Amino acid sequence: MSRVQRTENAVTELKPDANVGRDIAGILARDRDAQLPPLLDAMSEAFTTGAPLTTAVRAHEAASDGSLLNALSHQHRVMALCPDTTPRDPDQGSLLPLEFCLQNTVMPWMRIGETLVVAGTDPTSFERLAAPIERLFGPVMFAVASEGDIHDAIAEHHAESLVQAAENKVPPEESCRDINAMTTRRALYALALLIPAVWLLVVSPAAFFSAVLGLAIFSLVLNQLLKLTAAIATLVPDKDNATAAPEAQKLPLVSVLVPLFQEENIATILVKRLQALRYPKSRLDVVLVLEAEDDKTRKTLAKTTLPPWMRVIRVPKGTVLTKPRALNFALNFCKADIVGIYDAEDAPDPDQIDRVVAHFRTAPPDVACVQGILDFYNPKSNWLARCFDIEYVTWFRLILPGLARLKLVLPLGGTTLFIRRSVLEEVHGWDAHNVTEDADLGIRLARYGYRTDWLPTVTREEANNRLWPWIRQRSRWLKGYMITYLVHMRSPVRLMQDLGTWKFLGFQVLFLATILQFALAPLIWSFWLVLLGVPHPVADHIGSLGTISLVSVFLMSEAISIGTSCLAVARSSHDRLFAWIPTMMFYFPLGVLALYKGLFELIARPFYWDKTSHGHSPPDPGL
Repeated sequence: MSRVQRTENAVTELKPDANVGRDIAGILARDRDAQLPPLLDAMSEAFTTGAPLTTAVRAHEAASDGSLLNALSHQHRVMALCPDTTPRDPDQGSLLPLEFCLQNTVMPWMRIGETLVVAGTDPTSFERLAAPIERLFGPVMFAVASEGDIHDAIAEHHAESLVQAAENKVPPEESCRDINAMTTRRALYALALLIPAVWLLVVSPAAFFSAVLGLAIFSLVLNQLLKLTAAIATLVPDKDNATAAPEAQKLPLVSVLVPLFQEENIATILVKRLQALRYPKSRLDVVLVLEAEDDKTRKTLAKTTLPPWMRVIRVPKGTVLTKPRALNFALNFCKADIVGIYDAEDAPDPDQIDRVVAHFRTAPPDVACVQGILDFYNPKSNWLARCFDIEYVTWFRLILPGLARLKLVLPLGGTTLFIRRSVLEEVHGWDAHNVTEDADLGIRLARYGYRTDWLPTVTREEANNRLWPWIRQRSRWLKGYMITYLVHMRSPVRLMQDLGTWKFLGFQVLFLATILQFALAPLIWSFWLVLLGVPHPVADHIGSLGTISLVSVFLMSEAISIGTSCLAVARSSHDRLFAWIPTMMFYFPLGVLALYKGLFELIARPFYWDKTSHGHSPPDPGL
């Protein structure tokens, strides 16, 4: 039996009336470059998942892109286009609107006489698209081209419009891009706070510092109460939330955006880690997002053979250089139902996307986002990495699920989050100027009436285990928290109306109390001198009973921090971290340095993205 006959029989055996591209399968079977076993696998996967056969063929590498393009050309009797042999005419590029080209994956390519040649990827849509184009431009002829070539053409021709849209996708009233604009109202707010504070400092320094101390203590108590309440909420037994693997039928397309910048040490490792994902590759679209001027990463990827389900989008230069700007740009070229984000150093669980898809399938419509657990694969590298891991374990395994249980606003992590594409468009994507675009997106999702679910699936990444890079990274996070708070508090009344009272109060504790805790921490630390018998300058103003009460609050706060860290570590695989939990009291003061660095940058350069470099620490043995 010939290979063509075996292919035809395989199609029939799948289902008598199956329409999975019978003609193109036969054409490919006659192609000497096509591989029969992968072709049969592709046909089977296309049938079981609902993926187009051409996509499954590419994912299984059953035929080269050239062979697949020629097969489509032969099947539908249209011309095949390749930029090398049939260059695009730039003069024709603006004939069709950008939105039309993106939505239908088409691009005006050239003219042959009076006939406009339009390149597309789906020949079955050509007849539907021809009529409106002919009414405007006369005779039209469609030709088939690869998706990559069409996307490259759109990105090149419409670069300026796409960049401008990416940088201004979020409406002005929801964006931080005018954060430093000193309006009359902001000036009055600042004076209303500054004048009384200066007056009190001059008239009664002791009363001033006592008031500031009271604010510091209040923020500390609120933070610790929230932490304790979230921990208790997490530990309370809940219904079984185990997520089963999705049925292998009509699986949604999932696009995973991976922004890369100056990642020469990690890019090739990332490709290997993402290849371990078990989600059907014909339903997986991994987009590596590169800045146009990032020659280091580009050269590294040029030496790496990318699988067919992984592609590269280059983001042209703009007015800011941030991760959210790059994500907005790349989103134009994704058609998936679910959009996920990974960082350059991520190593996700192999079944992670399967679990995410299954969770979305059963979740109510108001669940727009799923956040997974972030963990580290190098906690043993040094003390800083161990403390960083304890902090992450506490946040992602104890506090975050507790916040979700309490139905509070969840500030998202920058990776291992998956969002319904329709909702992402509704909330206008990411704020290109916000250096903590993830936290900001979490707030905007809540303001639009959507929820984020926590899912116990793990992505391991590299702990930042060098002191100055750690401070730089943390200063960006804290600067972003300050920016996000200022943006959403432009109109407190409207924010409360959007969120409701409960979530509004949670927002205040999560953002304002956290910022105040770091900013005013030195004043609180000064009271540890009392335990050493050193008199405190404010002690006379608050009395001995007040001093004892304050020290008791500090001790109780430390007890809560140690207790929640122990509970969180017990829920993780890092049981050897228990011995290092008491040293966290020396770790958190580093955040104070980061806070003041971030505060300076908030004023001097609010949109500066302090890049964290990766690839400096290999995974610990056994991970």
